[in-house]
Amino acid sequence: MWLWFHKLASPKNFYQIANKIIPWTAIICLLLFGYGLIGGLLLAPPDYQQGDAFRIIYIHVPSAFLSMMVYICMAIAAAVHLIWRIKLADIIIAASAPLGAGFTFLALLTGSLWGKPMWGTWWVWDARLTSELILLFLYLGVMALRSAIPLQESAGRASAILLVVGIINIPIIHYSVYWWNTLHQGDTLTLTGPSLIAPGMLHPLLAMMAAFICYYVTVMLMRTRTQILQREKKSQWVQELLSN
Repeated sequence: MWLWFHKLASPKNFYQIANKIIPWTAIICLLLFGYGLIGGLLLAPPDYQQGDAFRIIYIHVPSAFLSMMVYICMAIAAAVHLIWRIKLADIIIAASAPLGAGFTFLALLTGSLWGKPMWGTWWVWDARLTSELILLFLYLGVMALRSAIPLQESAGRASAILLVVGIINIPIIHYSVYWWNTLHQGDTLTLTGPSLIAPGMLHPLLAMMAAFICYYVTVMLMRTRTQILQREKKSQWVQELLSN
């Protein structure tokens, strides 16, 4: 197991594995997006309370989920980087940070668009909205640290520490609707209980969430490949790759 882990962590091996994975995740992503958008925007019936305004959940919910999932992946990579000094973990952090920030911004934007007709205002200092905004600042902080510190090793270590410390915000985002009185509705999808969404609305939503995950994996792997080539440009295998 440990030998397999170190083999996967090799930039050369990871680059080769990424080349094989990217086409499949890209195709699956497109198929899921097609089904999710058609099913959610055209085939799903209007909500009995919100009408067609509910359809924004097909972008809002997946982007909010990915905003937290990407941060958790980055925090795990940060712990690996801090403990074992594995270079690939730092590369994954660098590749994932802009994507996580993008998902978080999209979640906040679509939440505001949804909140205006539902709450009568674009923004409230609701516990979940505020903690999600803090998550965006954490992403921006990671990217700012990496840009501000000239030494790559020091920048990686500083951003990894911020990621590990900031993980406390993830359970706050998730449980905020239960811990405090908030305008934000409770979770409609849970792992421990039945879904509160009708199947005709649920299946496209699940497809969109899977599509967002595939999109993240695809783009993250593409960005990771580029980072690997930049950082390993003096190694023999990269020189051979570029010469072919």
